[in-house]
Order: sequence, then C-alpha cells, then structure tokens
Amino acid sequence: MVKRAAMLSVSLFFSSSSSSSHLLFLSKTLTKRTCFSSLATMSINLNAHAFAGNPIRSKTLKAHEPLSPSSAFQSLKTHLLQNPETTSLPPPPKSPLFKVLPFRKGRPLASSSITGNNDDDVPSWHLGWISLPDCKYFLGKCGMDLTEDSLVYLGSKVEDDVVYWAVDVSGESRLVPELGNKQFCFVELRTLMVATDWSDSIAMGELAIAGHARALLEWHNLSRFCGHCGEKTIPKEAGRRKQCSNESCKKRIYPRVDPVVIMLVIDRENDRALLGRQSRFVPRMWSCLAGFIEPGESLEEAVRRETYEEAGIEVGEVVYHSSQPWPVGPSSIPCQLMVGFFAYAKSLEIKVDKEELDDAQWHSREDVRKALAVAEYKKAQKTTAAKVDQMCKGVEKGQSLSADFNVESGELAPMFFPGPFAIAHHLISTWANQDVPTDGVEAGSKQPSSSILNL
Repeated sequence: MVKRAAMLSVSLFFSSSSSSSHLLFLSKTLTKRTCFSSLATMSINLNAHAFAGNPIRSKTLKAHEPLSPSSAFQSLKTHLLQNPETTSLPPPPKSPLFKVLPFRKGRPLASSSITGNNDDDVPSWHLGWISLPDCKYFLGKCGMDLTEDSLVYLGSKVEDDVVYWAVDVSGESRLVPELGNKQFCFVELRTLMVATDWSDSIAMGELAIAGHARALLEWHNLSRFCGHCGEKTIPKEAGRRKQCSNESCKKRIYPRVDPVVIMLVIDRENDRALLGRQSRFVPRMWSCLAGFIEPGESLEEAVRRETYEEAGIEVGEVVYHSSQPWPVGPSSIPCQLMVGFFAYAKSLEIKVDKEELDDAQWHSREDVRKALAVAEYKKAQKTTAAKVDQMCKGVEKGQSLSADFNVESGELAPMFFPGPFAIAHHLISTWANQDVPTDGVEAGSKQPSSSILNL
C-alpha cells in the first residue's frame, strides 16, 4: 500500500543523539509491557536527540507571570502601538526584552562566525535573532506592517528576562538583500542540522528552537481555515493555538504532530539487521524502515504492519528505543515525531514492495560496524558549517554532501547510514556496538570503535 511514507523524510539524511531521563523511563515502561524479559536489559546510552532539549521551552508559566504567553502578548501589543515620532501614549512599563526570529519559506534567519584565529578553525552558525524595533524597521522599509497576530510565541528565559518570538516573512522578498547586508541569510533547516556540532549543547539548543519555530509557523500556514465550517481562523494564546472566527463555530485548533514509527528489524539467529533504500537516497546510503501510524493502531502494530508491507518480513517482539521530533520534512507535515524501535524478525525472506522501497537487504553486524567506522560524519558537519558561513557572507559554493563519506584512503565506503542527527543512526549504532542479551542475562555493552559515535 502506497502511503504518506512516500513523503516521509526518513532518508533522515543526516543525524542525531538520543534521549533524556523521561525517555529512559518510558523506554523501561514500554519494554516491560511489550517485550520478553530477555530483551528488557538492552542498554541505551544516549544524550539528547537533535530537535529535542529546547532550552526556552520550560515549564508552563501561569497567566499572571510576566513571561507567560498571555502576559508577554499583552506587553507585545503595547510595544507595537508605540511610535516615538507620532504617538502621545505614555511609554510602556518595564517589560522583558523581545527577540524575533524571522523565517522565509521554512528557512530560519542565521548568521555565522569563527571564534578562533587559526586557518583551520571551523565556523559555527547562530540563529538570526533581531530585536522587536529592528524587526519593525526592516519590515517597515519593505512596506510590511508587523502586527501582534503575525508573531508566534516560542518561549522565554526567565533568568535573562527575554521572550522569544517567530515571524513568517515569506511574502516579502525585499527583506533578503536588507538582511544580507548585515551578513544574515535564510538557510534551510536541514542544512543547519547537518552543520551543527552535535557535541556543542548550545548549538544543539539553537537547532531545537529553530525546529520548534518552523513546525509552529508551517502549522499556522496550513490551518488558515477551519476544517469544520471553512471560515478563517485567528491566532489565540500568542499563536500557540487558533480558533475559528465564525461565532457559531469557534472551533479550537491546536498544533499538529504526525507520529511515525522507525524500526531496526533484527535477525537474532544470524546476527543481522534489515536495512532499506529509497529512490531519493544518495548513492550507497541505507537506513531503517519507517512509516506513519494509522488511526486505531498501536505503535507495536504499526511496526509490524509497516515492516511486512515494505519488506514482507513478519515481526514478533518490539522494543522501544527513543523518540525524536522531526520538523524538517515537507511543509504539509509540519512536525513528525519519530518513535524508534528494535523489531525482531519471525521470518527472513525479503519481498520488497517496489512502490515503497528501492531495495531491502540483511546486513551483518560486522559490515555495519565497518560502515560506521569509516563514514566521516564529522567531516560532513565541518563542510556544511563552512557552506553556511559562505552563504551568510553572500558567497554560496556548490557541494555534494555525499562526497564527504569517504574512507581515509580516499576510496568510497561501500555503504553508509544517516549521521548522528537522525534517530536511524542511533538505532543502527546501538545495535552494532553492543551485545544483545540472551536468556535474561545482560551482556556487556561494547563501545563504538570511532570517536564520532561517542556523543
């Protein structure tokens, strides 16, 4: 069956790390409920996935607190009404600092800098936050008014007294040269994902903020009309939800999340893993199987159904691994939630559905380990960071990212997998670099052979 999997970005082109304490708790809970005890001891040694760990999404603030969405929104309206040249209104009371992140066609504004003085220092990208007055100024120069309904609340930092907002400026092309003169550039979120140093917690936090913002803005674009009566919708709660403008309807609409199962199917007897290729993958890249969850279906049922539909393999036990927000798919799917599993095969004969996959094959643990050891993920990250730096300086160079996955001798590796910003990478590397426990006895976990996997 051909499904939304055709649109699914589980090429997961490049990569991530995994999960925090609440995910580990969920992992243990789901494992106890869905697996035999011999599998419950599989260890997960992970940090935070890309797009998770957003530093400005803290606990929900009460409405009366100054940095809560409602309080910040009221303060925002007061600031937007102020015009020092024409207004006789009194200045607004002391309020938090507002920072705005513009997006154009799903691309966040970014800048780049090099902190060191050596020629081999790698540049690092930063989100292009601008102040509220500067945002009004730039948009005003282009003939565009900034209103409170065009801004979406992202979160706050109470310790710094700062509130963060996002705004979609896709309709105004004149902003590109205006901001370009300040060495800002609108960059694809997927490019920023690859360019992020996954060992840098600050950079990973900025990537999570950008992912959250893109998901919200794309959802706003998709939900301009009520699905019940067809009338226009209006933003509410500082853009965190929408409501139908029809007085007889007033349907509440909340941001959309699309859950996806992604699974590494394992042949336990022959110590192999099933990997698939899609037609849009770059040459030599293999990844996990994946697919959207259907209505009325459990996660485990989705794993078994998708594996059988795509590769003809029957699955028995299903073990939860971790989950990852994935806001870099098509704009029609604002934010996928990738829910990762190990799935244990009951049958071994592969029957590929060519409408779903180009190919699917069993790969030995040894071959997977070799591929992980030679793929130069760090090189790809550095190359892409340099590309973003050139873009922000107004000089964009063409670069094939697939060319960075070479062995040290310069020869192409026989295969490689999505890098450390994709949950697929961590499903594959976790299996490849540990002994699978049997008969209820936990086996010792093996450390990855390459330092790039020690995230």
